[in-house]
Amino acid sequence: QAQVVESGGGLVQPGGSLRLSCEASGNIFSVASMGWYRQAPGKERELVAEMASGGKKNYSDSVKGRFTISRDIPENTAKLLMNSVKPEDAAVYYCRAILRLARGATNYISWGRGTQVTVSP
Repeated sequence: QAQVVESGGGLVQPGGSLRLSCEASGNIFSVASMGWYRQAPGKERELVAEMASGGKKNYSDSVKGRFTISRDIPENTAKLLMNSVKPEDAAVYYCRAILRLARGATNYISWGRGTQVTVSP
């Protein structure tokens, strides 16, 4: 099986920067996409940014121009650089990987357990 683990959350001041990291590991044949989602208290989980193996990136409108997603495809890692952080960015951030465990297998979605991002002066 595969697992996804996030790191890098913590406290950041408004206007500050934070970098989140994610690693997919285990018996992985290929990773089609890795992305970041977030969930604030009382709200649904929402897409923040995702990046396919071909390089295509997708950002939510709320983070465009402030957040940057990157991937190290051979290492099955992804990072989210958060700049100009706003109070409304506070949430639990989850990494999601769409991967295959074997050649010809169907896509398998694996979620991390999340990392907390707190925005406070």
